[in-house]
Order: sequence, then C-alpha cells, then structure tokens
Amino acid sequence: MTKLYSDLDLYDAIKQRRRLLGGYLTALALFLGGFATLVTFYCLLPYNDPTAKWYVVGTSVLTGLFIIFSFPYMGISFKRCNAYCKALRFMSIGLKEYSVLPFAGIEDWTTKDGVDVNVATFSVKNVKREETMLRQIYVDGEKEFPPFREGYYARLISQGNLLIAYELTDRKEEEE
Repeated sequence: MTKLYSDLDLYDAIKQRRRLLGGYLTALALFLGGFATLVTFYCLLPYNDPTAKWYVVGTSVLTGLFIIFSFPYMGISFKRCNAYCKALRFMSIGLKEYSVLPFAGIEDWTTKDGVDVNVATFSVKNVKREETMLRQIYVDGEKEFPPFREGYYARLISQGNLLIAYELTDRKEEEE
C-alpha cells in the first residue's frame, strides 16, 4: 500500500503556518509601533502647527500600506496554509473509508476545502439500479498523481474523498 502522507507532512505544514503567522505578527508589531510613534508626535505638537498635516498623511499612508499588505498575505498565503493544515489534521483523526474501485479517468483540477486537488474518477455500481456512477476521489495537488490505469481496479483509503493511500491491482474491470 502506497501512502501519500506521513506524520512529517502535518508537522511541516504546521511549521509553515507558524512561520507565516509569525511574519504577520511581526509586521503588525512594526505597524503598531510606527502608528503609536506618529500619533504621539502629533499629540505633542503645538496648536495649529503647520507640520501637523504631515503626521496625518504619514499615519494614513502607513495604515494604507498595512491594509494593502494584510489582505493578500492573510487572505492568500495564510488562508491556504491553514486550510491545508486542517485537511491534514482531519486525515489523521477522521474516519477512513476503504474501497476497491475501477479507475475511470482524470478530471480537471479543483479546490476542495481550500486545498488544490486533482480529481480522479472511479466507477461505482449503483445497488438499487443497474447503472454505474462516477465517484470523484481527490488527490492532493502537492503530491505526485498515482499511476492509475484506466479500467483496472485500485484499492483506496480515503477520508472525505481525499486519497490517503492506494494500491494498484492487476484485476481488470469486466466488459459487459
């Protein structure tokens, strides 16, 4: 059985999340220090001082730069890393599903719970009707896509349709 994840993956993702959060908190501390300094100097100025407008402009520019930095940094970098950490945590503690299904094909990339994934489709027989349905199994975009062969069965371990481990078999799907 080929496992896609190890305990080291979760540890590395949490380490990266902490680094990103530490970088943001450092930027926040610098912003708050600069903001407090500019407000303090502004409050110490005499009444109707002509240089007061420069302190207001400096405070506004500093606040604008921090907001422009915060939205992409926290909205893209940290949000994606946090979603990946959650997915890895759910994989380690969640219920696993074991199945043996024939591989049907590959679909386009998609995003599941904030994580970029490749979509592998597998044929599943419907119990009540005599038809086959397609089940989507998500393979992490950071990992190498498994060498599934179309029409051949594969043993899968998944959690929430996210592939954790697989084993290729030589058994081929019977043609009807």
